[in-house]
Amino acid sequence: MRWVLLAPWVLLLAACGDDDGGPQEPVDEGSPPEAGCTQGTLESGALSLICFPDSWNGTLVIYAHGYVEPSAPVALPDDEVGGVSISDAVTGFGYAYATTSYRDNGLVVLPAIEDVIQLVEAVRARVKPDPTRTLLVGFSEGGLVAALTLERHPELIDGALAACGPIGDFTRQIDYFGDARVLFDYYFPGILPGTAVDIPPQLRSGWTSTYEPAVIEALTGDPARAAELAAVAGIPVPDAVAAAAATIAQVLWYNVFATDDAQERLGGNPYTNVGRQYTGSSDDAALNAGVDRYEPITLARAALGQYDTGGDLPGPVVTLHTTGDPEVPFFHEALYRAKVEAKGRLDRLEQRSVDRLGHCTFTAPELFDAFLALAGP
Repeated sequence: MRWVLLAPWVLLLAACGDDDGGPQEPVDEGSPPEAGCTQGTLESGALSLICFPDSWNGTLVIYAHGYVEPSAPVALPDDEVGGVSISDAVTGFGYAYATTSYRDNGLVVLPAIEDVIQLVEAVRARVKPDPTRTLLVGFSEGGLVAALTLERHPELIDGALAACGPIGDFTRQIDYFGDARVLFDYYFPGILPGTAVDIPPQLRSGWTSTYEPAVIEALTGDPARAAELAAVAGIPVPDAVAAAAATIAQVLWYNVFATDDAQERLGGNPYTNVGRQYTGSSDDAALNAGVDRYEPITLARAALGQYDTGGDLPGPVVTLHTTGDPEVPFFHEALYRAKVEAKGRLDRLEQRSVDRLGHCTFTAPELFDAFLALAGP
């Protein structure tokens, strides 16, 4: 559903040449790689794209894409935005470029790490010499993939740019989506079928045609309650009523489409709000007495720890985040910094923030500068 676009970076970097798109034979040991792009399939079944420039500077840039609706077909990230090929933009600056579809969609952080490693190994198997540096650039879910892959495979990844990713506390990210649904059901009961942890099929199938419009109509019809919901849930919203409603609906999308997939992968419901005290409403006592409460499956809750960064950085990490991100809140940046500081690795971390609403809504210069901070001029 949601590719996190690399479009602004691509448009800035554009230095394009035509891609013949044809398969290429492996290069003999010691021979330089041939210019052009090759699509393939990794051992896991994930699709891959590997591209080399006419004159390679020795650095490999890997792109890790963001969250995609679980039911969507597996596909490589769209490599053309506004007529500009991502691979041509990157290779035009002398970098090799590689990306993968991952083997599946949905909550695929852990298998995506394996797919990224297989992608690096596929590049190394194809050409000699090996890359002098391998840099991993990820957005949204891909930002977490980038941070975790660097931590867990420093022998293959030299540095990471983690943009707008849930890198601070993955459990808190899951609770954020669950809380948004719980609070919506409290303030606007009867609009959505099911519950925060039980998503009926008709809600997913009818989201675009029926339920999302109903959500937006309810929110715009009572902007005061919508604003209170957003304040309690911690959802940054625009001042305009219609835009605020669309933003809240965008956050609810994750509860609708990601819940079942996450429960299947984790072995049950990981979300809980038992004991949570919601604040910031016009009547906190009534709110906390009236919201639905959900117990987690203990093992599923514990499984979320597999998705947490440790902060012991083996190489440089640059992060980039909008302060008003409604999907992956900005609180992740402070939590991540605290982890890195506790490990004594702040010298390897550069954090950049943009005072703007929206998820991954960066300008071309902001993206380019963040990449250069990692890659060097």
